[in-house]
Amino acid sequence: MSVAGSIKDENTGPQPEALVRVDGLKMHFPVTEGLFMQRVVGLVKAVDGVSFTVGVGETLGLVGESGCGKTTVGRCILRLENPTAGDVIFDGNDVADMNMKEMIGLRQDVQVIFQDPFSSLNPRMKIGTIISEPLRVHGIIKDPQKRQERVAELLHICGLNPRFADRYPHEMSGGQRQRVGIARALSVNPKFIVCDEAVSALDVSIQAQIINLLEDLQAQFNFSYLFIAHDLSVVRHLCHRVAVMYLGKIVELADCDELFDNPQHPYTKALLSAVPVPDPAIEEARSHQVLEGEVPSPIDPPSGCVFHPRCPQATEACRRDIPTLQEFTPGHTLACPVVLGQQR
Repeated sequence: MSVAGSIKDENTGPQPEALVRVDGLKMHFPVTEGLFMQRVVGLVKAVDGVSFTVGVGETLGLVGESGCGKTTVGRCILRLENPTAGDVIFDGNDVADMNMKEMIGLRQDVQVIFQDPFSSLNPRMKIGTIISEPLRVHGIIKDPQKRQERVAELLHICGLNPRFADRYPHEMSGGQRQRVGIARALSVNPKFIVCDEAVSALDVSIQAQIINLLEDLQAQFNFSYLFIAHDLSVVRHLCHRVAVMYLGKIVELADCDELFDNPQHPYTKALLSAVPVPDPAIEEARSHQVLEGEVPSPIDPPSGCVFHPRCPQATEACRRDIPTLQEFTPGHTLACPVVLGQQR
């Protein structure tokens, strides 16, 4: 399957060319029992029919509660997991059909910035070695002296002193370690970077610095991000579009400002109402939508709309029929027949 040209919509005009296309992605993990003769007794439906695109130079935010399947989507794009069903198309090529040689090229084009900036770095390797290793493995720079010069350049680009190349990870702060992770991702000149909760483990002041760095790097090198997060205030600052996930499914997808200013799905409204506002007077006057109940188990998800047990607007049809993403306004899609029916 190939992606030709740019994505166009009659109402919205030309959109950024699709670098990544995810279509009907499913990732079901088997649940087994038995010590010697293990048998499958169920499936954890971590991702259950997710579709979206990421354009060249675009940042797509993927948000939702813990356990909704955000990280699993990122791992499937990176092919750290083999999807149960669906397609992941990167730059016109199906990731699932790639052979070993093609995967080496994918590893260079697609990089990841992990959540924990300490456990993602080898504690026995110096920073310079950590950053230069991808250059050596992929044969990008074969001369050791030139590799050292490139490491110094990358450290400078990411706001670190080039002398940090002689330090070990434990000698650096959390923010500095995350900058090292970013420098390592940049070393192979990627086209696409998966940011898996890249700032959630950092202090708020450090988060702002890392977000500004990611924004500046994108403006300089024009690569794309899939920004996985649960902090909506961070997402609003960095992302062009936002997809909201709940229990393995995307329930709403829209431009960032549109989603924050005009949320339509009941779950999106509940998420946004939980984001605190710095002004105490405004915060006190706000109405908060508190969801009842707990998130259902992905082993036994509800029938119909997976959100219906907690939805204040649920109807009998919501309990029976599985909703699909439909256009609410140009560029704004959601999976809620109740809201879409009210629009009509």
